[in-house]
Amino acid sequence: MQEEVENRTVNLAISTTKLTTRYIIAGLRTFNQYRKNKKLQKARDPAIHGKQTVKQLLGQNQGATNVEIDKTGIKDFERLAKKYGVDFAVRKDKSVDPPRYIVFVRAKDADALDAICKEHQARSLTKGKKPSVLAQLKQFKELVASLPKKIREKKQERGL
Repeated sequence: MQEEVENRTVNLAISTTKLTTRYIIAGLRTFNQYRKNKKLQKARDPAIHGKQTVKQLLGQNQGATNVEIDKTGIKDFERLAKKYGVDFAVRKDKSVDPPRYIVFVRAKDADALDAICKEHQARSLTKGKKPSVLAQLKQFKELVASLPKKIREKKQERGL
């Protein structure tokens, strides 16, 4: 009887090991298939989109145009370029003091570059006119501080 139980236990251990091994092998096959599909997908669409190096941009063989931008406008340009879906590369020219920043854009995106420049100019013109949030907050704090204390306490009591 004991020998029969031992044989069944050994058979169960062997069969579960085989089953586990099969699942591991199936998982590895699935992973390898996934990697092959990713490689094929990259081979079909090698272009990188958005911000990239000048070498990658020129490697697309579509020509490039360039625009000079000051340091403070780079982040705004990146946001707008992402909005318009433009491929671009930023290059820092250290030969001049202060350094210049040159933005290279694909030649076929020249129309989008014009739109980006117009929107950037419009934002920069309205930026000085619009009061900052911190300035507005300071004004409201002063307004609240100038109110009589009794009025403030009544409003607090009514709110509860």
